[in-house]
Amino acid sequence: MAVFEKPVEVLPEATVLFAGDSGDGMQLTGLQFARATALARNDLATLPDFPAEIRAPAGTTYGVSGYQLHFGSVPVRTPGDAVDMLVAMNPAALKVHLPRVRRGGTLLINVNAFDRRGLELARYETNPLEDGSLEGYQVIPVELTRLTHEALADSELDKKEIDRCKNMFALGLVLWLYSRPLKPVEEWLAQKFANRPEIRDANLKVLHKGYHYGETHELFAVRYEVRPARLEPGLYRAIRGVEALALGLIAATHQSGLPLFYGSYPITPASDLLHELSRHKNFGVMTFQAEDEIAAVGAALGASFGGALGVTATSGPGLALKSETIGLAVMTELPLVVIDLQRGGPSTGLPTKTEQSDLLFALYGRHGEAPLPVLAASSPGDCFYAAYEACRIAVRYMTPVILLADGYLANGAEPWRVPDVASLPPFEVKFATEPNFRQNGDVRFLPYRRDPETLARPWARPGTPGLEHRIGGLEKEHETGNVSYDPANHQRMVKLRAEKVARVAREIPPTEVFGDPEGDVLLIGWGSTRGAIEAAVERLQARGLRVGSVHLRYLNPLPPDLPAIFERYHHLVVPELNNGQLVRVLRDAYLRPFVPLNKIQGLPFQAREIEEFVADLMPS
Repeated sequence: MAVFEKPVEVLPEATVLFAGDSGDGMQLTGLQFARATALARNDLATLPDFPAEIRAPAGTTYGVSGYQLHFGSVPVRTPGDAVDMLVAMNPAALKVHLPRVRRGGTLLINVNAFDRRGLELARYETNPLEDGSLEGYQVIPVELTRLTHEALADSELDKKEIDRCKNMFALGLVLWLYSRPLKPVEEWLAQKFANRPEIRDANLKVLHKGYHYGETHELFAVRYEVRPARLEPGLYRAIRGVEALALGLIAATHQSGLPLFYGSYPITPASDLLHELSRHKNFGVMTFQAEDEIAAVGAALGASFGGALGVTATSGPGLALKSETIGLAVMTELPLVVIDLQRGGPSTGLPTKTEQSDLLFALYGRHGEAPLPVLAASSPGDCFYAAYEACRIAVRYMTPVILLADGYLANGAEPWRVPDVASLPPFEVKFATEPNFRQNGDVRFLPYRRDPETLARPWARPGTPGLEHRIGGLEKEHETGNVSYDPANHQRMVKLRAEKVARVAREIPPTEVFGDPEGDVLLIGWGSTRGAIEAAVERLQARGLRVGSVHLRYLNPLPPDLPAIFERYHHLVVPELNNGQLVRVLRDAYLRPFVPLNKIQGLPFQAREIEEFVADLMPS
């Protein structure tokens, strides 16, 4: 039978969502589709969404794992508001994610899973493929399970192993449908299963079967093409947030000459950073999996005392467990970087879902007066620059620094332009090598004599001759570092430590305004809300409103030019994935009527949610 070339429809952008059981390999499938899309030079943003249960019952709605990808030839800022195509591997995936699909969108459904048992587990009373509930959608029924087993009928794999390959059939089909290249997936399979050639060959065979199914089957009258995006010239790669964090830390050690020590205790979603850094021992990275959160941060602080760059990371309740040692780092004035990949809380909360609920804890969650700089990353690729800057500030000001990201940033991916290392901010380290006090024959080392510009104390490696000094959690006497209970000295040291953090503001670059530089509404965001906020700004401008946005990397201290920017707008709106934390800080600092927009659902903002809120705020 002759195969005729199907017509190709050019799309500016598209959003695809892969969904199925946790064991169906949806995260892997989505990630490989994202890699192929990146190599096709599209702009993209992703949203991995998976359950917290390690072994959720197969076929149930709370065991559904999904991976959403928005890609285009136009600028892509979010994982997409409405899904154009849902690939549903079972009834539960359809039930959970159908509300995300736009009316008229495509449903590619594995009909083999829609048997009586599958429908019961998803709590469908009738079969949605037969009861008319999917009218208004383009339904493409494909026997993914049967076709996979037929393709591998002669394979040496057992039934369970063959069944695991059906995600490759779905991937091949969707790659064909959106004119994505096969080669990146082929290369990944060859590398991944180099020691299991039978699994490699089976997945490759099914991948090609899925691809050719689209070419030959009459269900598909057209395929789509999303042309390359116009990106700045340079070398690009698809990068996840945890990968960017790891590379940012490595770049900091390269530029500073400091060895990197990473102490960590496994916790979702921060565990992936430990996994990623452990792959880079060739850069001299030392990774230590501790027995608990307290040991992890203690080891990192000890490494800093020894002259290394001490880093630790955690999520959710792990930050609370580290708080006492972070306070010790404030008192001893040693550089320490604490990365918090936020998740839904409190307590165990929503371990695999995203949230921005740790801001107030990062700012104030220590006993006593213990201020420290707090920074936030705004995209997966920005995690690189935020990690580098956190390390630079920690060393320059001899202070612990908290860097906030979240589950969405950690697991999400985007195209990332590989930077020229020479373009990174200078990162000089000066260890004390000789006594810093000489008077009337008295020569000694004063560990708390401060730099006149930064107020940082000197960093002396243990064992440096003549620089022996006391360190610990008891209050220090000004300059000498001796234990002091003097009331006036305590107040002086508290004020000095606070002023040291405040002086970081001198290095904060001018705040950039996205959109209108003055007008009706200013949206003020931080962290992972940036893409949704800026997409909303563009939509609101298209509706004739004068709207701008600023996004804060520095949360303590705040940028000094904010008051002048706030004056230029009639309304100040603060979108956050929490119950209103930054808005409290801003109200306290500037005594202005900031309006909160809060979402606490374990999911990032959609641009339309912000757009509709602002439109409703404006008088008609």
